Amino acid sequence: MLDLMAAGHHFTFMTANVEIYTKFACPYCVRAKQLLDSKGVQYTEYDITMSGAKRDEMLARVPGAQTVPQILINDKPIGGSDDLRALENQGKLDALLGPRGV
Repeated sequence: MLDLMAAGHHFTFMTANVEIYTKFACPYCVRAKQLLDSKGVQYTEYDITMSGAKRDEMLARVPGAQTVPQILINDKPIGGSDDLRALENQGKLDALLGPRGV
């Protein structure tokens, strides 16, 4: 068997930066997180249930956002749970989540 690590090859895998703005008890937020979890994606979650600074941050980053979840991949807003599922169904999500530069 070929052992690339022993042969001095070094691999660095950089995955997408995924952020999700959520609220407590939001079924769409749960659905989006379940999809990301099923793919083994690490993400940063911001709970905006009590409004405040993170809600203001979300509105600055995703102008016109009125619902949660709001999902960003590499700082690009992709929408909510239905949009995330649509990307998965179209076979486009893995490319967005994969190594940067793909």
